[in-house]
Amino acid sequence: MLWLRTRHISLNQHLHRIGKSLSPNCPHCVDIPETVQHFLLSCPHYTRERHTLTSALRRQASSITYLLTNAKATAHLIRFINSTGRLKSTFGDVPPSSR
Repeated sequence: MLWLRTRHISLNQHLHRIGKSLSPNCPHCVDIPETVQHFLLSCPHYTRERHTLTSALRRQASSITYLLTNAKATAHLIRFINSTGRLKSTFGDVPPSSR
């Protein structure tokens, strides 16, 4: 999960910063930067996947700090990431033991 914590991840905000994307914006939202926080907590494109995460973690699913630092959230967060398919081209399916 280090790549999420450091924000050095293949989301458009970071890719734009390093010259690998024309825009920092979310591919699904107009004029909203695709940040880690947007991807995990608010992008409407991943509502269904986020619902599964929220069902498992309840209120803590809306805490970026909890999601990125609490060991109890790791497996659920990895399931969310894999189910969105957003990072698959970079990481493939993230293995459950990844931290």
